[in-house]
Amino acid sequence: MSEPAGGRRREGRSTNRPRRAVAAPEVPDAWISPVDDEAGLDDLLGRLAATDRYGFDTEFHREKTFYPRVALVQLSWREPPAAGSSEPPRTHAALVDPLAVRIGPFADLLRKPVTMVVHAAEQDLEILHHLCGTGPVSLFDTQVAAGFAGHSSASLADLVRHYLGFDLPKADRLTDWSARPLGSSQLRYAVADVAFLLDLDQAIREDLERRGRLAWAEEECDLLRRRAARPPDPDRAWWRLHDARALRGASRGVAQVLARWREERARRLDVPQRFVLPDLALQAIAHRPPADRAQLDAARGMEPRFLRDGAAEEILDAVARGLELNPGSVQPPPAEDVPKDLRPAVSLAMAWLGQLARNEDVDPATLATRSDVVDLLLGRGGRLYEGWRAELVGEPIWRLVAGFASVAYDGAGNLVLEERSYQALEPFAAVPGEEPATGEAETTGEAAATGEAATTGEAATTGEAATTGEAEVPGEAEVPGESPATGEEPAETDLARDAAGSDA
Repeated sequence: MSEPAGGRRREGRSTNRPRRAVAAPEVPDAWISPVDDEAGLDDLLGRLAATDRYGFDTEFHREKTFYPRVALVQLSWREPPAAGSSEPPRTHAALVDPLAVRIGPFADLLRKPVTMVVHAAEQDLEILHHLCGTGPVSLFDTQVAAGFAGHSSASLADLVRHYLGFDLPKADRLTDWSARPLGSSQLRYAVADVAFLLDLDQAIREDLERRGRLAWAEEECDLLRRRAARPPDPDRAWWRLHDARALRGASRGVAQVLARWREERARRLDVPQRFVLPDLALQAIAHRPPADRAQLDAARGMEPRFLRDGAAEEILDAVARGLELNPGSVQPPPAEDVPKDLRPAVSLAMAWLGQLARNEDVDPATLATRSDVVDLLLGRGGRLYEGWRAELVGEPIWRLVAGFASVAYDGAGNLVLEERSYQALEPFAAVPGEEPATGEAETTGEAAATGEAATTGEAATTGEAATTGEAEVPGEAEVPGESPATGEEPAETDLARDAAGSDA
């Protein structure tokens, strides 16, 4: 599950207060002896195939490789008691040493109708697709699912503490999992990542069932599973460049072709893309495409090590193909700028979305992100067009932007989405005998002849005095010759006639 530097135990904020925790139960010694031969792996896979779900995790490194280098695989499952026994199913766990035995045979298990339970599954799925050529047919990600109970990108340790009431053992984040032999404390730490995963799975499912959110979580986990099965489009690799959206004209074609070349070479050599060509050099080449080797050598960020083994010739060839690329074949990144006329709508939608997340006790990012809202309003498709999000989030936002609904403050610290009345707001009536807020306006409900607002202390937006004893709504300009509320001809008072006479 973790990398040496940074790791994948992503800490996050939870809207739920965790219970007081105690130390996790000790794992049996039998669980920390890694399976390191084909016979042991076949026996283990047979046990897993006989269950309805199993826990899965990996420890890996990828600092110097394109693909993750798996150093340990952790698994857990439950077995029923002996016939006639009233005991509940017992949890078992095991470790597999992928440096000693191939994990390709996992593919047969992955194709069976058995649910894989994982925490933060994205990179585990990448590993399985790379080494086994497939992923699971059913997936439950505890981090994703917990988002529907108000936990924002919570770590495994946080969720175990909250739902199960104990602390997982801690390990050195700089552990070299590829070292052999691994120490007892390292193995216990690794197996603990899956030893309680099925109990956590059950607790989260029960919580979501009570909330009526389990189907949503299962749908989201399946989206993650299917997304991992789709290989990334190498023609979109240039989207990850810092200034991708700032590129124009032929520079876009050069960036697209060159970034694709870099990714394909990195895959072939199994090295990080920065080892092939750093972003700075790629961006410099896209901005000022070199015409020959001398200009390539002079590109900013370029070093001789990036031009070895035929790389220089391949880069120049990619530049030439990029310059000749038909503009219709360029795949530009989605526009980040929101049209000016839609910016207020996005802000209003995001304010309501935050309130909705609080009402539903769901992680806001689980409901929708700002990008999701922008994609919806620009008609670019996305998550708010389908499934439970379309009903809960997408349709209400459409009604808001189309003018059929409005966001209002309920006076108790909350925003509510309501049907629009289509009626203009009436001016506030003065309360007889009440002092105005500023102390400057008259207390009798008559407008001051100087143009100050009466009774409420609020200035009229036109700078003229109100003639009815009612203060105008701030921010709404009065239409000459019409009453702000009704559109009727305003009555001329004695005070107004006197003021007109004095002006004359």
